[in-house]
Formats: sequence, structure tokens, C-alpha cells
Amino acid sequence: MLTRQRRLLAAIALVPLFSLAACSGTSSTSGSSTAEAGSSASAAGPVSGELTVFAAASLQGAFEEIAQGVKEDNPDLTITFNFLGSQDLVTALANGDAADVLATANNSTMTDAANQSLVGEQTEFATNTLTLIVPKGNPAGITGLDSSLDGADLVICAPEVPCGEATEKLATALGVTLNPVSEEQKVTDVRGKVESGEADAGIVYTTDAAAATGVEEISIPNGGVINHYPIAITSGAQNTAAAQAFIDYILSDKGRAILDTHGFGAPGAGATPSTTASPTGQ
Repeated sequence: MLTRQRRLLAAIALVPLFSLAACSGTSSTSGSSTAEAGSSASAAGPVSGELTVFAAASLQGAFEEIAQGVKEDNPDLTITFNFLGSQDLVTALANGDAADVLATANNSTMTDAANQSLVGEQTEFATNTLTLIVPKGNPAGITGLDSSLDGADLVICAPEVPCGEATEKLATALGVTLNPVSEEQKVTDVRGKVESGEADAGIVYTTDAAAATGVEEISIPNGGVINHYPIAITSGAQNTAAAQAFIDYILSDKGRAILDTHGFGAPGAGATPSTTASPTGQ
């Protein structure tokens, strides 16, 4: 009798353990299902609402065309852009401006955003190089980054801007000294001064040369200087489903084709891995 009672007590004691294991197993399965559902959310159907994209000024033409494609797939989605110098976009985010997506014209600016925990995982989607443009007819007779620039009104990007950082690296790589009359906060302002004839020459991205009107391009060596363009969902994103759908489109064959037509190179050309880790770099 005593033995039977002991066996019964032992069986009762095991019930909570089996119950705990069962609950644990259910929780794990549920979590996995939730993650799978979340990862496929953008593929489940059209997204809607409002999407705000902060993007480097050099991306304007390509991103506006990409937005048309995204809208075709998601007709109830409203997309708003803010095109500025990458460093100004990061500053705006740090000061509390709302955005769902950030796309910069170089890795160092995106790293700055990541170090401030302003963005999550980043993916490289394009590359770009520099070139020299002059007004139609080349009135100043510019031939390249050489003595023909002596006394000419050369305009470049400021060093804190991605195109300016690249310009400094290019000058160092080629062993030339540049004497600009103006340093602009975004590459489209450099392009605009050459287009208007206000400047004799300007150093811009090849994509800006392709989009410019009333200018001629003077081919220059790239000196191995390549800008890598990363994109990320911001930490304060209000519409993450739409943000992911926008990024997915950019990374799709359709998005790649649009970037190609605007002169952007393929991601990963000549350098860093395309995907970096979390905001803390861990």
C-alpha cells in the first residue's frame, strides 16, 4: 500500500513538469510562426498608408521613378521624399524628424546613423563614381583635373558631404590640388551651378552628369574611389511594412533596371560587404 502511494505521489509531481515542457514547446512554435508571418508580410499583399523616405540628393531621379513602380503594386500607399545631402538627413533624424527609410550616398554617413541607433540593418543597393562636367560648349576650355582648371571657377561638394569626401579622396589618389570657388552641401547644387553657367566646371557623380541638361562631361580617372549606397529602415519607422516593400522593390530586378538607367553601378563593386549588422555594430 505504501509503495502504491509513493508511486501515485511521484506521478502527480511529474504533472507540472510535463505541463511546463508543453507550454514551452507551444511558445517556441508560436514565436517561430510569428517571425515567419512577419518576414513574409510584404509578400502577403499590397501595403498602404504613408511612407517617408530620406534619401541622398543624387538618388532623386531614380527614387522618384522607383516610387512609381512601388505605387503600381501598392495603390493605397502615399510616398513622401526628402532629398538632401546625406549628412543633413542623418542630422534631421537625430533631431527627431520622422522617416521610415534612410538611403545615403556612402557607408560612413550610414555608419554615423547606425552609431546613433537611428537605423537598423543596412543593405547596399548601388555604387557611384565621380566625373567632371562643364557648360555646353566648354567655354573655359577645361580638359580634365589638370592645369586647365587654373583660374577657372570650379565648384565641388563640401568635404562633409559624401560627394565631397569622395572628391577629396580622388584628388589625393590622383595627386592633384583643387582650388574650388565654392563648396556645396549637396551634389545637385554643384550640378545646378554648372547647368546655369555660374561655374566653369563641377565635380559630380556620373549619375548627375547623366541627368544634367546643358552640360558636357569630361572623363576623368576614378582613382579607385567608389561610393557605396546603403539603405535601411529607421529605428523610429511608423510604417515598417511599407518601408520593407520599398526596399524590396529597390533590390528587385525592376529596381535594379531603374538604377541602371540612371547610371548607378551594381552594389558591392570594389569593396565592402553589402549587409552590415545592427545599429551598434554588434
